[in-house]
Amino acid sequence: MKITSVRPWLIRSEASYWGEFLFVEVTTDEGVSGWGEITTTTRLANRALCTILRQIGAALTGDDPARIEYLWHKIFRSFTYMGSRGAAVECVSAIDIALWDIRGKVLGKPIYELLGGPVRDEIALYTHPNQAKFTSKEAVVREIRDIVESGHTALKFDPFPYQGRIGDGQPREQRDGYLDGSMTRKDEREAAELTALIRETAGSDVDILIDAHGRFDVPTAIRLCRSLEEAGQIDWFEEPCPPESLNALKQVREKVSAAISWGERGHTKWDFVPVLENKLADYIMPDVTWTGGITELKKISALCEAYYIPVSPHDAAGPINVVAGAQVMMTVPNFYKLETSEWNLGKYDHLIDRPLDVSNGSLKLTPKPGLGIEMNRDYLQNQEIELD
Repeated sequence: MKITSVRPWLIRSEASYWGEFLFVEVTTDEGVSGWGEITTTTRLANRALCTILRQIGAALTGDDPARIEYLWHKIFRSFTYMGSRGAAVECVSAIDIALWDIRGKVLGKPIYELLGGPVRDEIALYTHPNQAKFTSKEAVVREIRDIVESGHTALKFDPFPYQGRIGDGQPREQRDGYLDGSMTRKDEREAAELTALIRETAGSDVDILIDAHGRFDVPTAIRLCRSLEEAGQIDWFEEPCPPESLNALKQVREKVSAAISWGERGHTKWDFVPVLENKLADYIMPDVTWTGGITELKKISALCEAYYIPVSPHDAAGPINVVAGAQVMMTVPNFYKLETSEWNLGKYDHLIDRPLDVSNGSLKLTPKPGLGIEMNRDYLQNQEIELD
């Protein structure tokens, strides 16, 4: 069997927070194809990745798709002088997932059976409320109650998305991006009030996870974390500072008592080694579509196991992100929960051949080969974004 193409599928979809998904299909000369995903957070990045993927595809044509580890390094090392993180490893991730999908289909086994077999029957999830519905206290209460009643025992939210509104009502962060990493006392108070309301509504048996999205400087992150600890007895504080500085993370870590979560912008096992060695996080949350694919997520999980640190894969994209992460976590002893961007995953139904089996806050994987899902090719073709 030989690889014949690597095809990016950039499609429009209302199921995406950013309005589009980037899937990747690897085809072979024997008619077996596999699916992967990248889906980054900006239109610019998605389009740049499509160009890179086409060039990588030309380099992989004729290679054996069963040589997954070899092909991982072939791609990764091709970028070693220009920077092997970021776009390079995200392309590796999508192709790696697709190669595992192919391997599972060829052998007639789900991917988790190829990674050592399951250590659990289902995958516990944590999820997000739809904060667009947070138009009043009553609306917040309704949304949180719906999540708890669906069986989820952990939820995550960002209480800071509207910090620093300017004259036209647009949040300062959306206008300017990261500048000084500060927050006003007024915005801090509103974040604490929202967190307290969500804790009161969810109750004491539900984990409350806070995502700071890496936007704060050190003193602001420390102050905010302490404020939310007091307001809502939070169970983790995620990405308190921009990911470029582990020293900043260390300073926050030393001054707060809440658990720290880190890793969605960590690329490959090498990025996680100093975090683990320096005891900078209580939870590690790699994204299977950004950190190096199934191959690398399994290795990162093993590193964390040696430190007795739980793994909780990040998700902010499409169904392949969810399922690929779940395939690995079926085999990982030190697993906390898998993130889903919304609690109702029916939003993916139009993209795939069968709905994801989610009930009572858990995902059950099908025993079908590979990832266990197929993409809806008709929908992809109808919604594909044509690039020059």
